[in-house]
Amino acid sequence: MPERVLIVDDETQITRVLRAALSAQHYDVRTANEPEEALRIFEEWQPDLMITDLMMPGMSGVELCRAARKYSHAPILVLSVRDQERSKIEALDAGADDYVTKPFSIQELLARVRAHLRRAPERVTDAPVEVGDFVVDVAAHSVTLCGKPIHLTPKEFDLLLLFARNAGKVLTHRALLTAVWGAQSAHQPEYLRVFIGQMRKKLKGDCDREYIQTEPWVGYRFLPEGGVEEPAPL
Repeated sequence: MPERVLIVDDETQITRVLRAALSAQHYDVRTANEPEEALRIFEEWQPDLMITDLMMPGMSGVELCRAARKYSHAPILVLSVRDQERSKIEALDAGADDYVTKPFSIQELLARVRAHLRRAPERVTDAPVEVGDFVVDVAAHSVTLCGKPIHLTPKEFDLLLLFARNAGKVLTHRALLTAVWGAQSAHQPEYLRVFIGQMRKKLKGDCDREYIQTEPWVGYRFLPEGGVEEPAPL
């Protein structure tokens, strides 16, 4: 079965070009020019990956990401223009996995699509990881902290799973970016600044512990049983 890709953009020319490029790579492609239509297709068709613009009339791309995340962990790649830095961060916080800046290279977009689709199946094949205060259930895509469930976005989940499998070790910025977002993102630390900050808020726990320790200029260390120190600046 070919992998399913949903393209959402109010510019017909963009959807036409992307559909042709992805279809040529043997993906099963559907398009939508309005977020409301896209959400209906997303629910009924259950694509393996969604590509969406951020700035659209009516429901925004950020709102679409948030709505889609209520019932799917399929990778979401957003398209944005260069001056939409705040919108990019909002989209990542809302559950998007990656973004491509307009104007973009079709080859880069295709590479990112391939990278996200390669990683997606791994989420449902591995056994649960139990370490310290955490249980990371890969098949169920769920996390419990001290026995209580916590909600993470798909990329936050991927980061925590990587941390859990390397508890106590220092993981460099480059290693984290490459493992979770792909080699093309190895020099884009804004991904980590957003996600590490959000994860620290969610992983406080009842004991107000700090589980992610900053190693200045190097990367981060995961302490599965927590620490008492305040985190260093991102």
